[in-house]
Amino acid sequence: MLKIAVLLSGSGRTLDNFHERIENGSLHAGIQVVISNVPDALGLSKAEKYGYPAFYAAGNESINAILQDSAIDIICLAGFLKLYEPPQELARKVINIHPSLIPAFCGDGFYGSRVHRAVKARGCLVSGCTVHFASEVYDEGPIIVQKCVQLAYDDTAESIATKVFAAECEAFPEALNLVNDKGTDFFWERVQV
Repeated sequence: MLKIAVLLSGSGRTLDNFHERIENGSLHAGIQVVISNVPDALGLSKAEKYGYPAFYAAGNESINAILQDSAIDIICLAGFLKLYEPPQELARKVINIHPSLIPAFCGDGFYGSRVHRAVKARGCLVSGCTVHFASEVYDEGPIIVQKCVQLAYDDTAESIATKVFAAECEAFPEALNLVNDKGTDFFWERVQV
């Protein structure tokens, strides 16, 4: 079972998903700590309600100080809207979810609704999400899981976001279970990044 830290900046929808799946036994992980870089993030309140240790930490140094007191296997970036720099011992153990099919619509400046607006503007008929290991460059670490969603001509950026988030709710837990089964080295060694 993976011991995970969840880093978030907002409402904690991914935290809700993790908690539900841990409770029903479909996610083989335990949440050790939840950290937000936003002091009043709704996700922190949810973490407290679920019984997880929850902390506000403004930057990487303070986040890493909290993590050093927790036994962590994986750090999950769950709507964390800053470039996170882990301590050296956790450098290859940070997992992010991105709301597009990498390498499309990714990199610096592509996050959240910006991605969905770009997908709509380009007239794409598919989109999706990518769960990947994070590195020091936005969206360039090894891919663990990708999920594709079909789009309609009349989809809006908002309806695309809804479809993609539903895929994210499946993809992130699936990716964590794969990492639990295969280990982190499997993913770093299978690609050249």
